[in-house]
Amino acid sequence: MAESKYAKYLVSKPAYETGPPTTKGRQTPTMTYMSSDLVPGANVYLEFGWIWDMPEPNPHIHEHAHDHDEVVLHIGSDPNNPEDLGAEIEFVVGGEPLVFDKTTALFVPKGLRHCPLTWKKVTRPHLEMSIVFGAGTLSQAAPGGNRGR
Repeated sequence: MAESKYAKYLVSKPAYETGPPTTKGRQTPTMTYMSSDLVPGANVYLEFGWIWDMPEPNPHIHEHAHDHDEVVLHIGSDPNNPEDLGAEIEFVVGGEPLVFDKTTALFVPKGLRHCPLTWKKVTRPHLEMSIVFGAGTLSQAAPGGNRGR
């Protein structure tokens, strides 16, 4: 069977290129599933990783800002209660703490300082995902304030 002309848009093997330096309790490096390095012409950067225990150090994602709009998601893993995050997190945005224990999506406009991100408790594995719009590469996206290894 011939390969689809759209296969070039499919990422089935991630890049492992970002994340905090060695952090216990979470996946590091995280998995990049969309970037212009993986899909030429893609002008969005998407990376995510699992958190399965209380991260150490905590916090490990410190205050920073981006040159592009970002959406940060925290996604629970309980199929019977997908809104339950399985954790309690304090996420500082513009100097104001937001505390949540539900699956969330947060829009962070470009230039808005955000973090630190502090886990208060972890009871179940969950995902943390960053989508940076208009940034095709790791250095442009700087997820978690990280511009690369």
